Amino acid sequence: RYLHHHSARASQPFIVLNASGVTKGGSAFELFGREQDGKVEYGKLEQAAGGTLFLDEIAELEISAQAQLEAALETGEFLRVGGAAPVKLNARVVAATAKDLLRLVSENKFREDLFYQLNVVPIKIPSLVERKEDVPMLLQEAVDRFNLVDRLPFREFSFAAQPRGERRRAKGSRGAGIAKAGG
Repeated sequence: RYLHHHSARASQPFIVLNASGVTKGGSAFELFGREQDGKVEYGKLEQAAGGTLFLDEIAELEISAQAQLEAALETGEFLRVGGAAPVKLNARVVAATAKDLLRLVSENKFREDLFYQLNVVPIKIPSLVERKEDVPMLLQEAVDRFNLVDRLPFREFSFAAQPRGERRRAKGSRGAGIAKAGG
């Protein structure tokens, strides 16, 4: 969302497709839409026209849909399922996954050509296990959001709920807090 909101496309749609939540056989329809009996159902690529399509858990996308997506990215157009006329692609595509795509490519579980189409500007975000020092800041951000934005009452985290490293540093301090619905 940050990339979208700080881009020239910020005033256009930001559309999310979580590939792990798509039913088997439904990836092409979700991405490209469908034409059936004179009716058009727009897929996520068209819904994101002018804006950004965020493909979450791209590693879960069916291999046949991966081939179609790669072709769309390569040619700048695609066909809706059941359609005959090409549709111009006018969306930034951003993808993410927690899986090792290079390993999946080597195991033939993810298309190499799509990997290279998407891997233009790779951004690796280490897991929280690798950056424990960020947990207090993230907790504070959540507390602020719940308190200020959602107007939920403040609740304090118990000492035991705080990350271990922070317990040692925070002994005697108030610790982190969080808002909780229902008082």
